[in-house]
Amino acid sequence: MAAAQRLSLVHLTQPPRAPSSGPPPLLLLLHGVGSHEGDLIGLAPYLDGRFYIVSARAPIQLGPGMYGWYHVTLDPQVPVIDPAEAERGRITLLQFIDETIQAYGTDPHRVYLLGFSQGAIMSLSLALTRPEKLAGVAAMSGRILPEILPKAAPPGAMRGLPILIVHGTEDLILPIHHGRAARDLLSALPVALTYREFPMGHAVSEESLAVVAAWLRDRLEEPPWTQRLRREAPGTT
Repeated sequence: MAAAQRLSLVHLTQPPRAPSSGPPPLLLLLHGVGSHEGDLIGLAPYLDGRFYIVSARAPIQLGPGMYGWYHVTLDPQVPVIDPAEAERGRITLLQFIDETIQAYGTDPHRVYLLGFSQGAIMSLSLALTRPEKLAGVAAMSGRILPEILPKAAPPGAMRGLPILIVHGTEDLILPIHHGRAARDLLSALPVALTYREFPMGHAVSEESLAVVAAWLRDRLEEPPWTQRLRREAPGTT
């Protein structure tokens, strides 16, 4: 694991373990509330070796070794969030993506997000508002913030964007209805959606991780979605 440069977010890095043609694709890992950058980096050995992996620490300190993208009062039905903090977190992530691409020489057309819980929420927020910045999003055990919908990009801007949602049917923190609501909302948009449920709680299981890893690997075997979009429908944005 390489030492991180000083960017706007504290982070850990795992340089590619396998060669790729041209600049390496970037995989940005976003942890859940109350965790830190050392959490999801443990997934790196199970993910495609061509990725330049960056695990970011959320900007708000909630306690010793505990960070979040925004404050939230957890409620299984309707969690209560601080919308202003969530928006600042979204803007910070956009800035951090640009900084990371420049700092580590990764491919700006192949930026992938893998988020868990609140990190999945932030990943979906970026997918809905700035899809052109991303090549794909894997969201594990998250939800879509209603507060982000007024800021959503036009549906045509999302056409073909690969999104994977995985959720546990036994999740007691963000119950399965949140995952299904995200599925239903995204199914009405022209994204390339894959949705999977697993018999697990608010966690990453061996089975769900295998699906995420395979989905990410498959994305590297095809042209970035923006290139496919231009080829299939010239002039479409």
